[in-house]
Amino acid sequence: MSSKKINNVVSKTISNIWAKLEQVSFDFTFKNGKTERLTHEVYGKSDGVAVLLYNPITKKVVLSNQLRIPMYVAGVKNGFSIEVVGGAIDKNESPEKSVIRETREEIGYVISEVEKVSTVFLSPGLMREQVHLYIATYKEEDKLENEGGGLAAESEEIEVIETDFFDALQMIENQEIIDARTIMLLYHLKIKNLIA
Repeated sequence: MSSKKINNVVSKTISNIWAKLEQVSFDFTFKNGKTERLTHEVYGKSDGVAVLLYNPITKKVVLSNQLRIPMYVAGVKNGFSIEVVGGAIDKNESPEKSVIRETREEIGYVISEVEKVSTVFLSPGLMREQVHLYIATYKEEDKLENEGGGLAAESEEIEVIETDFFDALQMIENQEIIDARTIMLLYHLKIKNLIA
């Protein structure tokens, strides 16, 4: 699709409390030649990361359970989401460093190597955030005592869940897991036969 289809782009910040909400107006030329002025909203802050820790020997994965206020507002699962480790990329931080930091903060595991799966948009009609998806193997000894559970400074309270991989797949079927990043990464392990 030609970039000439979009012209005269004007962006106005509506809110910038936690992330930026922009109202973006532009002229869009349809394939019939008609041009129309359109306005959309775009929301987001920095790009994000997500990682699924898995142990191919014990056939376990590590997930988290935490409050997600948009789910609460939507009336889904009292706002709690079972999901992979994830978070925002800090300024001047690579996605790889971010995912290693988030893993320690959220679930208390120290990992040093991650494998990139993909970079995705989770809601491209509204969100500008791209999420870098990773997988990483872990061992029992990678778990730090008295670490994980989120950062008090960020008002996080995260329950760490170590569960059987096949039980996690069943949690998708039962709709206990409804987070898109988590579903993608669990199915990636399944498709690639990384846990058999």
